[in-house]
Amino acid sequence: MPKEKEGYKGIWTLSEKREGMLNPVSFELISWGKGLAEKKGEPLSTVLLGESIEEDAKELIKRGADIVYTVNHPALSYFNPEIYLKVLAKLVEEEKPEIFIASATTTGRTIMPMLASKIETGLTADCTGLNIEEGTGLLLQTRPAIGGNVMATIKTPNHRPQMATVRPKSKKIPPREETREGKIIKKSYPEELFRSRIKRLSFEKEDISELPVQEADIIIAGGKGLKDGKNFEMLHKLAKLLDGAVGASRAAVDMGWIPYSHQIGLSGKTVNPRLYMAVGISGAIQHIAGMSSSEVVVSINKDPDANIFQVSDFGIVGDLFEILPIFIKKIEEGGKR
Repeated sequence: MPKEKEGYKGIWTLSEKREGMLNPVSFELISWGKGLAEKKGEPLSTVLLGESIEEDAKELIKRGADIVYTVNHPALSYFNPEIYLKVLAKLVEEEKPEIFIASATTTGRTIMPMLASKIETGLTADCTGLNIEEGTGLLLQTRPAIGGNVMATIKTPNHRPQMATVRPKSKKIPPREETREGKIIKKSYPEELFRSRIKRLSFEKEDISELPVQEADIIIAGGKGLKDGKNFEMLHKLAKLLDGAVGASRAAVDMGWIPYSHQIGLSGKTVNPRLYMAVGISGAIQHIAGMSSSEVVVSINKDPDANIFQVSDFGIVGDLFEILPIFIKKIEEGGKR
């Protein structure tokens, strides 16, 4: 049954801390939220959970937030989905935001579906566009559907808050305004809310020298057409020359050629770089769904009928083992981009 919608007001974003620092997606979300807040004529609020977050809250105001809701507790010093869920559900229950958006990071993709289920509302994931519908004031949530072949616009008319996640690196970070002022609202809760059945033993960071794929402006991605994991060295070399990152299809990951953190697609990362080069990737619909919003797509495949060419701006039909070395050599001769 639809929930009572009365009393829900305001635009919220979910800020994130990563390795003790504010994740830049927190500022991107302020850009998303600001446009919505202006159309609704309402203040923009953001939620920040963590430990020792006073200065971070001030930074969010300087970046454009009008209100920052903070919950400061040692149990929030790292991302524990169970505790985050309880705290966010309590905040939503008390403050009743009309719209709540987060970034489609690991944190956002994990906690927002859990929260939507807990408070019985809808959620649209991986949005590429958000707007306010004239007349109704509803949130219009636009995202690729059917493997990126169509754009679907989704509304949540009967439940509150209206919730969505948006793709990282899809908005510019707002400039810092030193003199900007806002309100910081410190929330505190009983200790029982911070108890968890999950015990954190340790965290081991993957040893990679390049950018995570979801943060890269240039991605060189490989598939099973590379034939062997050792051939990914060509992609790493090219990515280094272009200051980019290496991505992969699920098939390449499943064969153990490259770690899962490089996987792009429905079961991996969703990316939207300025340049996406698909090398030896046939273009399964699940893979295309993860990269179809890239600004420019260049594909190399010996099969002229490969699906990847349907979403490519430039396609090269040929043997990647002949084409890629020439491409690398030309870049080396001409210097970096």
